Amino acid sequence: MRPLWIKRLGLKLLASPCAIIDSSDIIDGMASITIRQLPETTKRKLRIRAAQNGRSMEQEAREILRIELNKSAETNRPPQTGKDLVKAIRDIFEPLGGVDLQIPPRGPIRDPGIR
Repeated sequence: MRPLWIKRLGLKLLASPCAIIDSSDIIDGMASITIRQLPETTKRKLRIRAAQNGRSMEQEAREILRIELNKSAETNRPPQTGKDLVKAIRDIFEPLGGVDLQIPPRGPIRDPGIR
């Protein structure tokens, strides 16, 4: 008979009741990554930024990833409507300053000469 907590977690057991085969149900919500070959200057900047924000380096790295990935998801999405396209273009060029263009006077349409 399996203990109740094993049934709730959905763990799979071998013949021995203390051997867990699959515990991915427990940790599906959290993942770990290892970053190799991180330049020392980057690590130092992360340490300083974490200290300034009162967080551990690990918490700071999670926060940076969360913010940047959410930001890129919003900015990398293609425009869905004409208003979205205008906004995307304006967001790109607005920091560069405006340009006043002179609109040429309009005249009658020329005859294309096709008969």
